[in-house]
Amino acid sequence: MEDRGSRHTRDAYAEALLELGEKNLRVVVMDADLASSTQTGKFRDRYPDRFFNCGVAEQNLMGTAAGLAAAGKVVFASTFAMFATGRAYDQVRNTIAYSDLNVKIVATHGGITVGEDGSSHQANEDIALMRVIPNMKVIVPADFFEAREAVKAAAELPGPVYVRLSRSKSPVIFDEGYAFDFGRARIMRPGRDLTIFSTGLMTWHCLLAAEELEKKGAQAEVVHLATVKPLDHAAVVDSVARTGRALSVEEHSVLGGLGGALAELLAERWPARLRRLGIPDVFGTSGTADELLEHFGLTAHHIARAAEELMEEKGVEAL
Repeated sequence: MEDRGSRHTRDAYAEALLELGEKNLRVVVMDADLASSTQTGKFRDRYPDRFFNCGVAEQNLMGTAAGLAAAGKVVFASTFAMFATGRAYDQVRNTIAYSDLNVKIVATHGGITVGEDGSSHQANEDIALMRVIPNMKVIVPADFFEAREAVKAAAELPGPVYVRLSRSKSPVIFDEGYAFDFGRARIMRPGRDLTIFSTGLMTWHCLLAAEELEKKGAQAEVVHLATVKPLDHAAVVDSVARTGRALSVEEHSVLGGLGGALAELLAERWPARLRRLGIPDVFGTSGTADELLEHFGLTAHHIARAAEELMEEKGVEAL
């Protein structure tokens, strides 16, 4: 993989908000006393009359966001993923999603790469929680450029959207001209022996794993699913129909996230062997982002080994 450096997806969020704020006077931004962490403070500094800090009161944040959306605003509501999807779940479900209101919940600090803050702040269940709410759309960008374009796309989508961003920097995969295509899978690397489905920051690690597998003579197809809901059913089934095996990789619980969505789809549309890599049914723990990815088996080496095991089941001669 070409080294293009690493950047924060939350910085991409700030950049997108500034662009949206200039183009659309209906755009307003809300936060729960975390503007310096979520990077919404940059919007506050430029458009103070369209920024609202609700304090450490996430339920009020979501309720007020619903009210502003009902009044015709395009609302971006931000805090850490744990608070947006956990503490304020009732308001997100019953006030925002039930009425199909135009609120974009852009949550930072998702997953175990929150790091040293530990299990209380590691939202490993947020995708599952948001995915099961009717009317909610779920996007998990892979890098800076995809995050920036996904936020801009979310502003144009009707109804509620959940966008999951990270705390730590992540490697840049795409380039300045990247065009986000909501609801569509992206084949990052074609292959024939199995499909590795990924979302969010894991896509970089899956591409590295595919390179490792290629050195051993195996061709893994890497399919990036930035849109977890609605899932690109046709692309998923088409890929698995060609490769015969699927491996899902996500920085999220193996229950209810991308792996769960794929299992549901494949069980109904194209029964195939699927293995899910993610956080097992346990709470997170404290450590650096890299230490935790290693601890939970989400580095390129672990992904490649899981793929090898699947292909050995299939009988790929190269392995």
